[in-house]
Amino acid sequence: MTTTKKTPRALVSLELPTVVGLLISLVRALIQALTGNAAFPNPTPTLAVLSGAVNDLEVAQTAALTRAKGAVEVRNEKRAALVTLLADLRAYVQTIANAAPPEHAAAIIQSAGMNVRKTPVHKPRVFAAIQGSVTGSVKLVAPFAGPRSAYDWQWSTDGGKTWQLAPSTVQARTSMIGLTPGATVLFRYRAVTKTGESDWSEPTSLIVK
Repeated sequence: MTTTKKTPRALVSLELPTVVGLLISLVRALIQALTGNAAFPNPTPTLAVLSGAVNDLEVAQTAALTRAKGAVEVRNEKRAALVTLLADLRAYVQTIANAAPPEHAAAIIQSAGMNVRKTPVHKPRVFAAIQGSVTGSVKLVAPFAGPRSAYDWQWSTDGGKTWQLAPSTVQARTSMIGLTPGATVLFRYRAVTKTGESDWSEPTSLIVK
């Protein structure tokens, strides 16, 4: 059976500068990018409304720089109104991107003068031994084996010649205490699922602190 890897949905990222002058420049760049852009035939809000709001903010900012009484409050109100419009615009661009083929969505977002949010890459968990919070303790984490699984744990202080069994858990992690500081200890685990026990993992080693 062949499976097709789905393309992650492209998400709009619109980070707004805190400096008013930079915000004004950003909005004007957005308006320019959207003007005549066939991918966005009916921007919401309209470009006329957006232009009016950024013009209002620019006038209010000029007044605020004179330190006239009440001018800063007016400027802040105009900025808040513009930010609200930009939130609506971001949602509109996201709607258009969602309706497009996934492989084209990122380019459509960028054509609007906006950025594509980076999708975090989650690395698969691997079996690892980590120093614990107190002397002589170690934390073990293993890959998740699925729901209703259990995990067996073993440790060895003689290079794997003999193994001692630690308590089993129903979570893919456990802690061990009372180990000898400075000793090199090997650890391994196996998953127990409804289909039976897996093989023991390759050992991982750690010098206990």
